[in-house]
Amino acid sequence: MSKNQLRIIGGEWKRRQLPFASIEGLRPTPDRLRETVFNWLMWDIQNARVLDVCAGSGALAFEALSRGAKHATLIEPQLQQVKFLKQNIELLKIQNAEVMSTTAQQALNKLTGQYDVIFLDPPYALNLWSELATLLAPFIHDKTLIYVEADRELNQIGLPNTWHKLKEAKVGVIRAGLFSI
Repeated sequence: MSKNQLRIIGGEWKRRQLPFASIEGLRPTPDRLRETVFNWLMWDIQNARVLDVCAGSGALAFEALSRGAKHATLIEPQLQQVKFLKQNIELLKIQNAEVMSTTAQQALNKLTGQYDVIFLDPPYALNLWSELATLLAPFIHDKTLIYVEADRELNQIGLPNTWHKLKEAKVGVIRAGLFSI
């Protein structure tokens, strides 16, 4: 099993390298885009409850925790990658994170409570944005910030019309947006 590395770019674990599984379609949010996203979230990530709907490498959740998030829930169905997520949580001695080893759809039917920051970055080929956005409704309060990442224009992925775009960025083919309700 070959290992890839992601680098945390800010906060308590700045410059730490974390391994993740080599799985087709698994691609951490690029450093440059992650820096932009966390500049957007700078004032909101401290003490936030974070939900990483399609955790993958865990780059977004680990970055949020490194920058002071109160708790992170990471959802990841690939067992090989779940092991890496759990090992990285142990490596960093994180007490305030949980990994749900299941599909996002199954996890969102089990979770309770609301989140302050939600990361919605599903594997592009699965085209899950609209379905998952609909399932997220019970977890969103009036101050929740939702980060969405896609390989196409954000107005083409079927997000709810109640979500209002606050910020948008483009890095290569990646489109990213920050939304609120």
